[in-house]
Amino acid sequence: MVQRVAVIGAGVGGLVSVKCCLDEGLEPICFESSEDIGGIWRYTDSTDDSRLSVYHSVITNTSKEMSCFSDFPYPDNFPSYLPHSLVLEYFRMYALHFNLLRHIRFQTTVLNVRKRPDFTTSGQWEVVTETDGVCESHVFDAVMVCTGHYQEPYLPLASFPGIESRFKGQHLHSREYRDVQAFRGKRVLVVGIGNTGGDLAVELSRVAAKVFLSTRSNTWVISRVSDHGFPFDMVGTTRFNHFLDWLLPSALTRRIRFRKFNSWFNHTNYGLASSKSSKFKMIINEELPFCLLSGTVVLKPNVKEFTENSAVFEDGTTEENIDVVLFATGYNFSFPFLEESVRSTIDDNRSLYKCIFPPQLEKPTLAIIGLIQLTGSIMVGSEMQARWVAGVFAGWNKLPPPSRMMADVLKRKPPVKRNPSERENLKLWFISYMDEIAACAGVKPSVWRLLLTDPQLALAIFFGPCSPYQFRLVGRGKWSGARAAILTQWQRTLKPLRTRVVDDNSNSSSGWCWMCLLALPAALTAGFLFSKYPQPGWSPWAGPQL
Repeated sequence: MVQRVAVIGAGVGGLVSVKCCLDEGLEPICFESSEDIGGIWRYTDSTDDSRLSVYHSVITNTSKEMSCFSDFPYPDNFPSYLPHSLVLEYFRMYALHFNLLRHIRFQTTVLNVRKRPDFTTSGQWEVVTETDGVCESHVFDAVMVCTGHYQEPYLPLASFPGIESRFKGQHLHSREYRDVQAFRGKRVLVVGIGNTGGDLAVELSRVAAKVFLSTRSNTWVISRVSDHGFPFDMVGTTRFNHFLDWLLPSALTRRIRFRKFNSWFNHTNYGLASSKSSKFKMIINEELPFCLLSGTVVLKPNVKEFTENSAVFEDGTTEENIDVVLFATGYNFSFPFLEESVRSTIDDNRSLYKCIFPPQLEKPTLAIIGLIQLTGSIMVGSEMQARWVAGVFAGWNKLPPPSRMMADVLKRKPPVKRNPSERENLKLWFISYMDEIAACAGVKPSVWRLLLTDPQLALAIFFGPCSPYQFRLVGRGKWSGARAAILTQWQRTLKPLRTRVVDDNSNSSSGWCWMCLLALPAALTAGFLFSKYPQPGWSPWAGPQL
């Protein structure tokens, strides 16, 4: 039986792993190389530190109700989208509430994790750590690796001829970016149009002489603010929409989404994407379209090569007098502390059983937490992973034998290269993946059963946001406050906006009641069909089919 668990890292994944281990009666010890919790969300001005950090102006892309821990809502006075300071404050509240800090050893670096000689029977690991220059060896029954996937900057300089040999300006990775001061009055080229590249291009446009944004991908730009001013993910990430994706032909759902995206602005006119594109990505950015419209940001194709002071693009155009090239090209993950026999088998998250367990191990006592890209919050996905893993370690949840886990891994799509530019291919549907892991952990809610016992809650779950509280309604770790949290999530969303109240005579509550009554037959039918007749090939592993 597993008892002592090593947790590596005290970021989001580490905190939830410690908490879940405690919930299952295990003895976790968390090793954190820095002096505090928070991981990348603990901002630092320094770029010399090996620890990665968000940039100063970052705002979350997922709303508070869709990215909170499932039994610990954000305070209702917090805004829906949060700066890093409030995210870190929330982590501190979580750690204090569940008394997690006493289980964390700060300024302790994990040097090596290797199997014990009797691993095939014991499943134990030897963990070597260093604190203040002193090395120490420990024996653990299990290990949870919570270092995430933002570890090593991916800087593909070889793909840009001349950047090192001819270009005389400055080039750097977005990891080194903190604020705009060093770019004031300069002509800046941002390479990469992910969420980070879009954010930095917009921010730099306020102080730079000119900003160019280079991309080789077709990109759909989405606003955090959706219909009627509500958060985009609360409106879009629902079990009803998920059911429609399952029910309707993929070509039709793609057409509906493209039409919705283009209702904000025509992406083809802006050179961002075409509805005919078979490969594309989505980013969240409210300001980028206006920057393109006002000319403060100029969109360019992929860079062909660099000269001494200019960038030549694949369409034959050239931009002169480039002062700085900022690569927003993502990160690679690595686990240098794992022994080679284990590390070499982890190519990406699809080489892990359910994106968590290395299937080759004789004993399933190693888990990788947070090595996922979801269409929703990674924080929420990491917590669900940790709940299942802690249940496996405690003996409540069972895994199939290694041969079956390996067969399941091999059935997935062929592993892609660990190239951040391919990260969209590793992205999984939020609701599908959450439900899959929740089913393994025995905590997946049944809309069908709730329709018979609690129709109000069932309709809120099916038609409303698929918020984390849904996974605290049943099973181990059931939280008595989950139902109330679900039924009051819209009030918490609106609470921070009530700083100036205006009169409104419309009765929205009665409209909601009528909608629930009319939707009841549809929800009954959908719950029955979705549970009884799964569509062949439907899987979170297929990735977003937009």
